[in-house]
Formats: sequence, structure tokens, C-alpha cells
Amino acid sequence: MMLFKNAGIPDRRQILAMLAAGTAGRLVSGRETASPKHILLRSSWQTVNIGDIAHTPGVLQILETHLPDVNVTLWPSKVDNGVEELLRTRFPKLRIAKGTDELKVAFDECDFLLHGSGASLVAQRDVVRWAEQTGKPYGIYGITLPPKKSSSTKATSAEAMAETIRVLSGASFVFFRDSHSLALAKDKGCTAPIMQFGPDGAFGCDLRDDEKANAFLEKHGLEPDKFLCCIPRLRYTSYWLIKDRPFDPVKHARNEEMKEHDHAQLRAAIIEIARTTDLKVLLCPEDQTQMRVGKEVILDRLPDDVRDRVVWRPNYWLTGEAISVYVRSAGLFGNEMHSPIMCIGHGVPAIVCRWAEQTSKGYMWDDIGLGDWLFNLDDPADVPRIAPAILEMARHPADAKQKAIAAQGRVVQFQTQTMSTLREVLARV
Repeated sequence: MMLFKNAGIPDRRQILAMLAAGTAGRLVSGRETASPKHILLRSSWQTVNIGDIAHTPGVLQILETHLPDVNVTLWPSKVDNGVEELLRTRFPKLRIAKGTDELKVAFDECDFLLHGSGASLVAQRDVVRWAEQTGKPYGIYGITLPPKKSSSTKATSAEAMAETIRVLSGASFVFFRDSHSLALAKDKGCTAPIMQFGPDGAFGCDLRDDEKANAFLEKHGLEPDKFLCCIPRLRYTSYWLIKDRPFDPVKHARNEEMKEHDHAQLRAAIIEIARTTDLKVLLCPEDQTQMRVGKEVILDRLPDDVRDRVVWRPNYWLTGEAISVYVRSAGLFGNEMHSPIMCIGHGVPAIVCRWAEQTSKGYMWDDIGLGDWLFNLDDPADVPRIAPAILEMARHPADAKQKAIAAQGRVVQFQTQTMSTLREVLARV
């Protein structure tokens, strides 16, 4: 497949259309039966983070592209805050099983359970429930396997990890969203018949809200390709500020200890961008705690001459509006993971800064050929390289765009491989 010539580079939709055409041909001539298969997608973990929102429409879009004849029912944890409406608008045929009765019907009708992307085997107990109650197969799509598996029971960390490995071993396939997780699963003795790298489902998210995005950009004087997005993040999400959770003094102390260290390079890059280029910078959130972080740790500490070229978004947004802003930007940088994922999914440059508290998910940038856009804030050798890399992206937008499009193409190829595996598994159900 020729994707990356300098002239006539196909965009995301053209790439997917080519792949869909090939998939449709295989569906007609392949082993699939006339009766469409029915997948139960376990996903939609929460709505206070646009990345967690993006997992579900991302996987739905990938399924729609490669397996258009398959029916899908979503088994969500949360689809509040307007997310259900977004999903139903984009995927009008989608069924959502929210209550006990609807879930019972889904268990009866669905042929296969697909656990969506997440920070771990998020719905492990639900996967076990499906397997025990139905005896039907399941697969895992694009997760991280944390080295220390937490448990809400009295089981030790080692016991909890062993149970997770047992459940993974029973899957028809497991796609890990970073190669470090894949290696860990093998080291822990996972015996699933297919274990491979498979990109986070959020790469496939194509939700849009152009109307809201255009209004926001116009209001703040942000012109297409004339601004970069920056996303701040503390070591631990302060969920006690946005959910009914108790204050965590240990996590709060770690956040306070590291917040200056973790944002100094972002501020340095913003200052240089404002003073040496014609670009502006948008400080925007990925979750509901980050507006406050952006103002306190970045905006309020910028010199006066720089602050006028920085726009701070004071309110949370949903995934469609965020993507519609990202695709009009010249790129994104910061301490988050899923906004960069959504950017690369649309061929938009994105630089990731990570740390140990984020588990190994950031290493997926190595896996898709973007290792020099990945920086470890726990590595003293990496820290001084962050601001120069951001400036390089800002000053050479054409080169950065080409690099992002190449990574996008690699992701699409991985998605095609994962769907080929799923197709073969469904044919045997």
C-alpha cells in the first residue's frame, strides 16, 4: 500500500475507504455466514476524560470500517454528560445495553464479547461473568497491562495479577496497546493463542463538532494552522475534585512535589513559540481537572509579553469539539496521552511527555514510529530535549505533518490486522 508519497497524500477518510473496500470484498467471498454476527462491546469507562470517551467511538469506527455487516451492542459503564447522544448521532444503529433486562438480552443475542481499550483489563469481572454465564468467546482490544495489578479484594498484588493473566489466557486474542505490556504478559505466563501489539481504540475516533470548535476558535482569534495545543497534567488525576471520592493526601503530595518539574519545559517551549514564531498556543484540557492546572502552573507563570499569545480554555469539552479543534491546529504537546492519540489518528503532529505513574502506555509512541516525539520526565537526560523538540515541530510544520501522517498510516495498518483476526474468530463462532 503506497501511502506516503510527497504529492497526493491520502487523508484519513481516503485511507479508510481503501481498506473498507478490500474488507467488503473479503466479506462477500470469505467464510462469513449470511447471518450477521453480533458483538457485545464492553467499553465507555467514564465521561470526565475525553480520552475515555474516545475509546468507544474509536473501536466502533474501526468495526464499522472493517466489519460493516457486524451488529454491535455497547455495554457501557458511563454514557452521561451528553456522551450517549454523541454516540447515537454518529452510530445510529448502535444498541446500548444499560439496564439489567437489556443486558440479559445482549448476553442471549451476542456471539462475542470485545473488551475495549483501557488502562488495564478494566472490566475483568464482567469478562468473567460473560464467560461463565454464556460459555461464548471473548477478546481484548488495545489495553495496557500494569506491572502492579491493583485489587479491590483482599488478594495480594501477585494474586490479582495471576487472576488477570488467567482471564487474558482464556481470550481468543489479546491486543496490547504498548509492546511493554505485551512483553509483561508473556513474562507472566499468558497463554492466549494470539497476543500482539494493537493500537489503542481511540486512534479510530472520528467524532466531530465543527460548529462549536469554529465558534471557539473565532472568539479567541485562533486561525487554522496558526496555533499549537498544550495539555497540562499532574502525576495523579485529582478525582476527589470532580467525583465523590475521598481526598488522597499521598497522591496530592506527589502532585505538588512534581508539578513544577513536569511543566517547566512546556512553559519554556511556549515562551519561545510566542517570542520567535507567529503561532499562538491554546491551553486545553483532556479531563475535568486540567483547566485549573493549566492556569495555575502554566498561564499564571508566563511573562506578560507571552501571555497575550496564549489562550486558556476555562471549561471542559467533549471529544467531538476537541478533535475539531485539534485538526485545525499545527500540532499538540503536553503531559497527556489520548489527545495525542486522537491527533495522530487524524495525521496531526503530537508530542508526548510521560512518567512512571502513567504506566507503560506512552511507549506505544515507540511502537508506531514516533519514539523521538516521546519524552520521559523521570529521565534527566530527556528533560532538556523537550522544549527543542516542540520548537522543531512549531518551526517546521510540513515535516512534522508528514511524520504524523506516516504514523497514522502505520496505525491504520495495525487496525486492519486486528480486524482480520477478529473476522477469522467470528467466522468460527
